[in-house]
Amino acid sequence: MSIPRRQLFRSPAMLPLLSLGGSSRADATPSLARDYQEAAGRIIGACLADTDGMEKLIHLCDRIGNRLAGSESLNRAVTWAAEIMRADGLQNVATPLVKVPVWIRGQEWAKLLLPEERSLPMLGLGGSVGTPADGITADVVVVPDFDALDALGRPGVEGKIVLYNAAYAGYGNTVRYRSSGASRAAEYGALAALVRSVTPVSLQSPHTGALRYTVDTQRIPAAAITVEDAERMARLQARGVPLRVHLRMEARTAPDADSANVVGEIPGSASPNEIVVMGGHIDSWDVGQGAQDDGSGCLAAMQALANIRKLELRPRRTLRVCLWTNEENGLRGGNAYRAWSESRGEKHVAAIEMDGGAERPVGFGLGIRSQNAAPDNHLAKAIARLKQVGTLLDGIHAGEITTGGGGADIGPLMSAGVPGLGLRTVGEKYFHWHHTHADTVDKVDLQDFRACMAAMGVMGFVLADMPDTLLSL
Repeated sequence: MSIPRRQLFRSPAMLPLLSLGGSSRADATPSLARDYQEAAGRIIGACLADTDGMEKLIHLCDRIGNRLAGSESLNRAVTWAAEIMRADGLQNVATPLVKVPVWIRGQEWAKLLLPEERSLPMLGLGGSVGTPADGITADVVVVPDFDALDALGRPGVEGKIVLYNAAYAGYGNTVRYRSSGASRAAEYGALAALVRSVTPVSLQSPHTGALRYTVDTQRIPAAAITVEDAERMARLQARGVPLRVHLRMEARTAPDADSANVVGEIPGSASPNEIVVMGGHIDSWDVGQGAQDDGSGCLAAMQALANIRKLELRPRRTLRVCLWTNEENGLRGGNAYRAWSESRGEKHVAAIEMDGGAERPVGFGLGIRSQNAAPDNHLAKAIARLKQVGTLLDGIHAGEITTGGGGADIGPLMSAGVPGLGLRTVGEKYFHWHHTHADTVDKVDLQDFRACMAAMGVMGFVLADMPDTLLSL
């Protein structure tokens, strides 16, 4: 049953009582929730009344814009974010160097030639090679999946453009056609690959994203087209109508460039060398504004720490925000962050990532890599502990705790045994505008953004302050 909008957010004055899960009996409340009821209520209250976070997100989106790795706009965003952290009173603000790949889109277009001439809205896939200067003109063969491609083989594919018209079956299941479709088609001699955009909903909007070439196949150009055009061409092919497309892309890859992660923190009062880090990725694709993906994650984490500092709450361990660079097309920031931290002799006790947009939060997923888990069902113990923290977020309906969490940027930390948490939201519209021109700040709802900020703030603070850690239970 859906919850009426008016019931989603309570007044700050009510939050301490609501954080008990609706009960006023202290003896019915888990001890961790009792210990942090007051602090959590203050953090939630501050975040639900916050105005600075949205103003900062608007500045990032409207004044700086999209932020592809290696771009001047990403450099401006890094400098700006560090300045904001210092102004907000975070300590040890740093911008550790990260070498990032540089992919340049250039001019690009696609045109349907048969059965009629008309332009096709398209976006080249990140990392794609370009076409020859005069483009590629070829017949198109439409396939719904890799099995159909394999059934055609070289006789049905060679010298043609392959169009993958894979119906959306969830992002994780469908994105494989974008990431590996070009190399799979090239194995059979295709000249280029087109991919139906990975989205459940389209208003003639192409969605970009990274591809991965295999080392032993020819690199062919690849681009995304709209759901509507992919469906139309599939219908035409089914009726025996010839399809022909002209594709021209100036895409190229330049030498690696300097970028940086952005780090700021509230040093721990007792164990400053033990770290809880939380954040999002500051880079974005070169279309739209990178508002939901992932400006909202960056600003929710930054502003959560800013509010905790204003409230003069100082946890036992260091609570750090990190804005990772180059998540979209390289993951260099996450790997560089782990190396940088290890060089400083730091110990991470938890890592939290927000990279699913700022829709209404429902809770957190926890991941602990199995090879690092203790033999006594450590994950189950950690989940039980986190569920106590979750009761502090019940007042904003964000206290659900599940297994299966983490994120791309905290993956390197998790591979070293650090428990990883990912903020989970209702996820109703995120993939509607994901990696498109439509990922703009107007898509971010203020109340939802504030609730994400509150959830990140409470979880980060409690994990940094509670007497034990998730790995010492």
